[in-house]
Amino acid sequence: MIKSFQESRIWRAVRITLQRRFNLHADKADEATVITSITKSAEFRGVNLWTLIFAIFIASIGLNVNSTAVIIGAMLISPLMGPIMGIGLGIGISDFDLLKKGSRNLLIATMISITTSTVYFLITPLHDAQSELLARTTPSVWDVFIAFLGGLAGMVASTRREKSNVIPGVAIATALMPPLCTAGYGLANGNLLYFAGALYLYFINSIFICLSTFLIVRFLRYRKRRFEDKKYERKVSRYILLITIVTIVPSIYLAYRIVDKSIFENNARNFVRDAFNFNNTQVVNRSFVYHPQQKEINLLLIGAELADTTIGRIRDGMARYNLHHTQLVVRQGLNAKQEIDFSQIKASILEDVFRRDSSRQAHIPAAAPAPAPPDLTGELKALFPYCEYYAASPMVFRRPDSSSTDTCMVVMAGFSRKIKPAEKMKVQQWLKSRLSVDSVRLVIQ
Repeated sequence: MIKSFQESRIWRAVRITLQRRFNLHADKADEATVITSITKSAEFRGVNLWTLIFAIFIASIGLNVNSTAVIIGAMLISPLMGPIMGIGLGIGISDFDLLKKGSRNLLIATMISITTSTVYFLITPLHDAQSELLARTTPSVWDVFIAFLGGLAGMVASTRREKSNVIPGVAIATALMPPLCTAGYGLANGNLLYFAGALYLYFINSIFICLSTFLIVRFLRYRKRRFEDKKYERKVSRYILLITIVTIVPSIYLAYRIVDKSIFENNARNFVRDAFNFNNTQVVNRSFVYHPQQKEINLLLIGAELADTTIGRIRDGMARYNLHHTQLVVRQGLNAKQEIDFSQIKASILEDVFRRDSSRQAHIPAAAPAPAPPDLTGELKALFPYCEYYAASPMVFRRPDSSSTDTCMVVMAGFSRKIKPAEKMKVQQWLKSRLSVDSVRLVIQ
């Protein structure tokens, strides 16, 4: 009896401690103040509209030149979170006017953002899709989690009396602007896949921020709006319920699709790594095609051709990787001749060489790293204006029939035009002198 009483006291103390630590009602701002603030931020006119346009131009430039810092700065400036949180708040408190206002302004902001970024990418002289831009064309399961958790953090911060740096952090994490700029890039360059993928990512971020805002509003028990006309109140309630269902059901479906795609791609990578581990055959390119009803693994091989029986045996083992109803397409020999990309081959071979060399040296104590070569970008551009890029690194060469090694500085460079042997010798001699090394191997791409 005494023991059970002591245990109940302990659990009660733990419960009280947890409630105090995780209490969201402490330091909560006045409801009217929060609603007024979010309603004001949901409006796009005047300062907010011009701020959005400037931020879109900055984000487009950042994506164009592949500058992460510039993109982050644009996301800090962007006011796009306002109408999305306004929609979630409107649903949570049954404020149909706020819901309409948020939806209308979000649509206006989206159209203006895409138009602005399209104009920029039409006039810019740089048209290559950089890594920062490509990252916004295909949403992943992590984008769903980030948008949902970011929305929760943003709404919690918005309901506090003392404002913190949470909102800017949420704006960076959820990344609403870069997908819109990527959609503009897709329109400007006629790439509908980029346009659709970027809008898909933007839609996912928006819908999960809206959903998390709604959940926080209901958790904090904000008072729902009441109407004198009960008939109109029931009508508004039906509209709110319909919009809530339309918002939540697609979000669940999208989350399922993205999670299923991520699981498929992870299983496919493990399958290719384990099943195509041959000494004389190399996978130089792989792609995974995901559709709910049809999934494909496309592989491009070089080296010794695999027999049909070997490929058949590999296909039989796909079930062990949960790759049911997945089609395996293997191109090799003559079938691969027209699809070989020699840059892929070089990258794949170098990757294999470095991997084997690393495994060979695993038992040798790590030596002090060689000093990095100096940055010669400015000097190379001044002396050889047609040089587009370069990479330099000391490499260790080994002969299979000897234990001796030789270290040499290897420089890979790309030029906008074909250079003559005399020009190559001039570049090589200059690199040898500038890098203060005994020998330089110059590889022209």
